[in-house]
Amino acid sequence: MDLKEIRQIVELMNEHGLTHFDLSKKDFQLKLKKGPEMDDLQALLSRLPVAAAAAPVTGAPAASVAAPAEAAEPAEEGEEITSPMVGTFYRKPAPDAPNFVEVGSTVSAGQTICIIEAMKVMNEIKAEKAGTICAVVAEDGNAVQYGDVLFRIK
Repeated sequence: MDLKEIRQIVELMNEHGLTHFDLSKKDFQLKLKKGPEMDDLQALLSRLPVAAAAAPVTGAPAASVAAPAEAAEPAEEGEEITSPMVGTFYRKPAPDAPNFVEVGSTVSAGQTICIIEAMKVMNEIKAEKAGTICAVVAEDGNAVQYGDVLFRIK
């Protein structure tokens, strides 16, 4: 791959609003990333003051302030497996093939769990750790963004 081809990829990333690109071949790997890292963003967000705490309470009973916290959904079970890129999420290698994994499937580290298609390239997404799939969050055939939750594993 030459510099001209890499520049074309960067132009396509800019044109389509992509922030992450990963191309792997037998003896070649190209990773392009632009924009702030998610960890940096989360650190910045955690330092921001909470708007609700700064707002003065005027005659509102304390019970009504606590009510939304009680109505919050219970914490999801398992650890999140997130999308490493922008693309289209597929649960199976071909339309007539079975899904890579189902809820309850036991997976090992390095096992392919789905495919994300980006710029006509099928990228196999592998489990980073062994465990049991406890939820399939992303919808088959739908677009996913970098950081979107695909599965939950425990």
